[in-house]
Amino acid sequence: MVTLNLPAFAHKTKQVDGKGYIFDLLRRKYVRLSPEEWVRQHIVNLLLTHYAYPKALIRSEGGLVLNQTLKRTDVMVYDRQGQPFLIVECKAPHVALSQAVFDQIARYNHVHRAPYVVVSNGLTHYCCGIDHDTAQVRFLDDFPAYESTAR
Repeated sequence: MVTLNLPAFAHKTKQVDGKGYIFDLLRRKYVRLSPEEWVRQHIVNLLLTHYAYPKALIRSEGGLVLNQTLKRTDVMVYDRQGQPFLIVECKAPHVALSQAVFDQIARYNHVHRAPYVVVSNGLTHYCCGIDHDTAQVRFLDDFPAYESTAR
């Protein structure tokens, strides 16, 4: 896998029938290792180890219904009251973070109404704060600290 613009971590991988798998700390099982999964696992590690988000408040591959279709958020962080706080959309490193990617996370967040969204391909990351009352979006220099999840 390609080296990402995210902190390295001691990940566990294995091969099964010639296919790579990586251990997912959130789901507590090995999952198929794809370029997007590589990015997701690095983002999860970043949230857990560098920003001290509690593991119990982070969900990987969470479902949502959008226009009568089941979709999946890559990473969802909840606040202490169980409300969506941060949605992360992960793309493979070779995928450009285009307007279509931002439109995708905006559609997901229309359902969840989280105050923060992140898009990342592991090389480039964008974190945005969303004011749902005014429909204002502001780009942030960093991920929000866990302490800011207290509402």
